[in-house]
Amino acid sequence: MTPARVMAALLLAAGMAAAQAAPRAMTQAEARHLLVRTGFAPTQAEVDRIAGQDAQRVVADLVARAQAARPLYPPPDFVSEPPPIPNTLLKSKEEQLAMRQQQLRESLELKTWWMREMIETPTPLAERMVLFWHNHFATSQQKVFRSQAMWHQHQVLRAEALGNFRRLLHGVAKDPAMLVYLDGANSRKEAPNENFAREVMELFTLGEASQGGGYSEQDIKEAARAFTGWSIEYADFSYRFRPALHDNGNKTVLGQSGNFDGDAVLDVMLEQPAAARFITAKLWKEFVSPVPEAREVERIAQDFRASGYDIATAVRELLLSPAFWAPANRGSLIKSPVDLVVGTVRQFGFSYTDTMPFVLKSAQLGQNLLVPPNVKGWPGYTEWINTATLLERKRFTEQLFRAVELRGESKEPPIAMGPGGRMLPGDGSAMMQNAAAGPGAPRLPGRDGIMRVAEGMAKITFDPEQWLSQYGGHADREPSDELKARLARTLLAVPATHDIAPGTVGVAYLRTLTLDPAYQLK
Repeated sequence: MTPARVMAALLLAAGMAAAQAAPRAMTQAEARHLLVRTGFAPTQAEVDRIAGQDAQRVVADLVARAQAARPLYPPPDFVSEPPPIPNTLLKSKEEQLAMRQQQLRESLELKTWWMREMIETPTPLAERMVLFWHNHFATSQQKVFRSQAMWHQHQVLRAEALGNFRRLLHGVAKDPAMLVYLDGANSRKEAPNENFAREVMELFTLGEASQGGGYSEQDIKEAARAFTGWSIEYADFSYRFRPALHDNGNKTVLGQSGNFDGDAVLDVMLEQPAAARFITAKLWKEFVSPVPEAREVERIAQDFRASGYDIATAVRELLLSPAFWAPANRGSLIKSPVDLVVGTVRQFGFSYTDTMPFVLKSAQLGQNLLVPPNVKGWPGYTEWINTATLLERKRFTEQLFRAVELRGESKEPPIAMGPGGRMLPGDGSAMMQNAAAGPGAPRLPGRDGIMRVAEGMAKITFDPEQWLSQYGGHADREPSDELKARLARTLLAVPATHDIAPGTVGVAYLRTLTLDPAYQLK
């Protein structure tokens, strides 16, 4: 059976049980399910902390703590430096190349900072929601170019990640990175650019017109007129309204007429029941299951809209819905590359000195932070998995554990550098080569960057004796049948598809468990 069919069979098997209400006293499995879905893979201590408690109280606490969360670490230095000289003022090729390399370095610094936050945060729901909105309002630095602009947008997403969707939408609409990415910055009344107007309806608020969005091409054209004049100041890349470029005429959008500006049109969109329904359905796919239940989505969407688009209201209701707790939906979602990488590091407590290797691995598996594939973002679910990516996912955990098993038995060979800072085949560690290759991989920032990744990889460590001891196991012994069952429940969302050979011990046993296709589900 091919890997794709194995994954499909696992997903089908996961969808055959019945729904149940949120538990009053969560079992270990239920507590783990809640923490996996609201964060990344939890540690055993995190599961123990909430097991036995009322799900309603725990969900309220998770959301409240995420709303109050702040980053653990200061941001990269470049975010507080003066804005760089606009690219159009750089005359020589050398200056332009230097600027591109600077932006590349800053982009990687931002990604490594964010990856560290995701791994170490005590409130992973906050980071998950930032990641969710990063995908919803997909914006790529490949077009925006400026790292400071991407940082600014990141702050907009972070500020309202579990706040108010109306404020978030208005903030993103005026965000310079978005204005550049969807060509709104140069839209003027003589030639309104329809890109943002189209995407804000189709992807950000109402959904596709053919699937309940309820708008027409004429609505898009009229809305585009309302956004004219929304521009940026190129000297410091800030938002700027240019009245001379704005269309002050009457517009008709979604059945309402008036001298609308962009803010007014956004509010007209949010008046549509389809908006709350669309956002709720998308959150459902993030937290509950790949196929939303229409009746439940409608119920939660009505409350979401009545709350004034309070995102926390929608998230709480989703997490307390019968569908969330249904055994049918356990293991029904596929881990994203960030889920896999961050969750593995968190759950096993891998120690490290630099998160750049993890950033590169996530990119190589198809999720390059700050560089989504297009304005639709990463499609997710089964799109994450194919024969090649499943093999690379397995290789990721295998190399992590193999490095621990073999530590001290070999020395890293000298590292060579290819064109554009890419790894040359045959040099460096295997994981580094894999992480720096593939269509989704970012370019490494020169030899210094490559050396930094090599050093970071060499310092990743894991203590199997300590990790197994929390379950009563030992690194040099084969687990008992009881322990084998517990480790499977801890690491796999659904039963394993492969048996592990008798006599497998310690790190090898854990490594083999993570190679099971069931490890890719959550």
